Amino acid sequence: MKPAPPAPSLLATAFYAFYDLHRPAYQAYAAARLPQEEARLSVTQLFDLIASNWTRIMTEQRPSAWAWNEHTRAIARRAGHTPSPAEDTALLHDDLRLSIDRIATITGSDPARVTALLAAARRTRQPAAPTSPPHPQPHPAPPTSARTWTPRSRG
Repeated sequence: MKPAPPAPSLLATAFYAFYDLHRPAYQAYAAARLPQEEARLSVTQLFDLIASNWTRIMTEQRPSAWAWNEHTRAIARRAGHTPSPAEDTALLHDDLRLSIDRIATITGSDPARVTALLAAARRTRQPAAPTSPPHPQPHPAPPTSARTWTPRSRG
């Protein structure tokens, strides 16, 4: 026998809890990638989509992962650039100052995956170490205007 679906008031309460927990981070992420008004509009549309599909989303193994995927796809489409998961994680952690646990919560990931993505982002950000010592550069001659001429005395 299939369990009875949750009462509508319980679904509404769960949606508003999800909204209150995720909206600030989603808004900050959107604002970091898009102009202010476009970011606000994108987040509003996302939560309209979530609300209209809430019953189905609740059957997902990780509703937060579903919502985050939809959010990042919409932002990438609007921005014209699709950042890697490592770039997104670095933005959330380094620029927006979210903890690893908070990032895991809003993205629907495990903290271990967030840590690995953050490490990957840091590896790709670091400049490559030089393979050989730099060659000494000769000192350039001073510009002509900086040279002074002094007459020689005769005699």
